[in-house]
Amino acid sequence: MVEVAAERAKQLSSRVSEAGAGWACPQVGTFTQLRPDRRGFSWLNLRTLWRSRNEVLAGLFGDPSGQVRAQWVEAQEARGIDPEFRIKAPAGGNFSFLLLGDTGEGDASQYAVVPGMLKVGQGTSFAVIASDVVYPTGSGNEYEDKFFRPYKDYDAPIYAIPGNHDWYDGLGGFMRVFCDARLKPKPDRGLRGLLWRRPEPIDDARLAKARELRGRPSQQAEQPGPYWVIESDSLLIVGVDTGIRNTIDKGQTAWLRRVSLDPRPKVLVTGKPIYTANAYKPSPLEEGGTIDDIVRDPAHRYVAAIGGDVHNYQRYPVKVGDRVIQYIVSGGGGAFMHATHTIQRVDVAGVHEDDFRCYPLRGDSLSFYSQLYATRLRMKWLYLTPAEAACVMSEHVRNQPVRTPEGTVALTRRMRWAARLLGGWPWPFRLPVDRVFHRYLSELSDWDTPPFFKQLMHVTVTPDELTLRCYAATGCLGQELDPPLEDEVRISLG
Repeated sequence: MVEVAAERAKQLSSRVSEAGAGWACPQVGTFTQLRPDRRGFSWLNLRTLWRSRNEVLAGLFGDPSGQVRAQWVEAQEARGIDPEFRIKAPAGGNFSFLLLGDTGEGDASQYAVVPGMLKVGQGTSFAVIASDVVYPTGSGNEYEDKFFRPYKDYDAPIYAIPGNHDWYDGLGGFMRVFCDARLKPKPDRGLRGLLWRRPEPIDDARLAKARELRGRPSQQAEQPGPYWVIESDSLLIVGVDTGIRNTIDKGQTAWLRRVSLDPRPKVLVTGKPIYTANAYKPSPLEEGGTIDDIVRDPAHRYVAAIGGDVHNYQRYPVKVGDRVIQYIVSGGGGAFMHATHTIQRVDVAGVHEDDFRCYPLRGDSLSFYSQLYATRLRMKWLYLTPAEAACVMSEHVRNQPVRTPEGTVALTRRMRWAARLLGGWPWPFRLPVDRVFHRYLSELSDWDTPPFFKQLMHVTVTPDELTLRCYAATGCLGQELDPPLEDEVRISLG
């Protein structure tokens, strides 16, 4: 039954038709009824910028996440948690789970994922959130509408690893919600210590009321710390906390090395992807080397590494010795979409362009941003239809369009100039579409109407095989009822 549904879902995807991408949306989905209000946040706000200052301080004076994390771990160990940070999930030899990344904006793009998540997630044993549970600054007082309310009907535990935004609160909100932990961090010396934002006070009554939204016994999950390992008979799911600046501290590294010696196959879930945008960006270890050194060691039996932080989906099947490790970006769980059309022809680590997968497709990404800027700047000539954008990107990347355009498309000078200005081709003068820009002006790239180009992953585990599936969430009613399957890969665990 699952395989039949998956085959049907493939035929509904953006890889098959423009309608599958959400460009034809005759009826908006039910997610609009789930949102509590239309309030959002803006980076163009001095209070928000001040509350997110830990990112800037970590860049200027060094990232203290490792030291603060060690304090949290020490406090948890004093409470008597398992020193190996193991989670005994309600899963046997055969089970499935969901994985979402970068979820917590609390706006339409987050709630648009929920109906498909509930449909795809029927019968799953648990869910994992990879990075940035709550935007913009990780406050424990903002979890009601950005975590408890959207997932109130998901009838299984949810575990999480923090992202850099969760660290803007010194990890206080994250640790209170997921670990029921409190900590008054030891004072840091110097200017960084003077300015560093520590966990803000949490309204206990407000949090207790929020917890009632996910109050059923089947939904309860208490994890041991900001990093952990979920154990099952067939697979270990290893969650790693990358802090603000993407460095793994000594204590966490030592734990990771111990966990990795377990003979069972493993999937790494990390706050930062190892491969993204045709580049290799492994998290450095404080003691030297990178996290990928651990992943690639054949004795450790990692079969996949999945990271959040980047708000789209990408998959790189990298050949390592005589095996293939699937390196995946899965950060399209709720926050505004990061462009994929800026990804050049893929050749990193020997991965061929034809073996690379992304969602949204490059052409859909370019078409969306062309529409966004054509509207905001009142420059109609910038707009590229999905078919035009697909052909422009195919010419640049030098591949066949993933989706066959409807009708004949004649490329023009206008189309090529629009693509250059929107970052589809390397060009020194282009409109802002990169992630640095989004750090402060994300609202210029945010929208509340379909298509959203969001995604989630469904993972099926048996003793012999791991199946990873990427499902789309466009915000259209038809794709809430039948979530499109954008990618699927099967991995032998033998």
